[in-house]
Amino acid sequence: RTIGDRIGEAKASGNLGNTLKILGQFDEAVVCCQRHLDISQEQGDKVGEARALYNIGNVYHAKGKHLSWNMAQDPGYLPQEVKETLQKASEYYERNLSLVKELGDRAAQGRAYGNLGNTQYLLGNFSEAIAFHKERLAIAKEFGDKAAERRAYSNLGNAHIFLGRFDISAEYYKKTLQVSRQLKDQAVEAQACYSLGNTYTLLQDYERAIEYHLKHLVIAQELGDR
Repeated sequence: RTIGDRIGEAKASGNLGNTLKILGQFDEAVVCCQRHLDISQEQGDKVGEARALYNIGNVYHAKGKHLSWNMAQDPGYLPQEVKETLQKASEYYERNLSLVKELGDRAAQGRAYGNLGNTQYLLGNFSEAIAFHKERLAIAKEFGDKAAERRAYSNLGNAHIFLGRFDISAEYYKKTLQVSRQLKDQAVEAQACYSLGNTYTLLQDYERAIEYHLKHLVIAQELGDR
């Protein structure tokens, strides 16, 4: 501020906002991220503007998750305050998405789609969540980003469960399992086995459910995860 570096001030405000978000001080975080947004717009800095929109989305997303954790409900059954907070997150992610499309930034589009999918899932809009996660999946494959691909499969599996499409969920969870083995991530592999066990229970295929729950158990024991 002393040297009149507006872009520097914007970035510093953004960093403060992100740090306050991690500290759980969501309202202060929004103020700082909003300053990042205002200065970026004033300076015609499109990249900064996109980043600020994304960060504000993240603050509202984190706040919504934090509020809903304290109430521990299924997605979709949310108190008004939580719903409004998540809708705000969604609006900012949408604005970010249209700007990064304009900028041609595919990686940033992928992040926006993933977060839009997660917010819509929490809001109980499962069909919308699926559409966003499919976009996320396509971009992850485009970049060969296996970790993001794995998350997308997992999220697609979760959303289909709530639509009662257990067979489709099982297919996505199997892909999750496959990719987590490629990534040699045992904790995630165990999680996928657990999801598959539950899904096959819902499908009343108990033999298969047992098979996957046993795999989950073996990995949990290997990792010493009580």
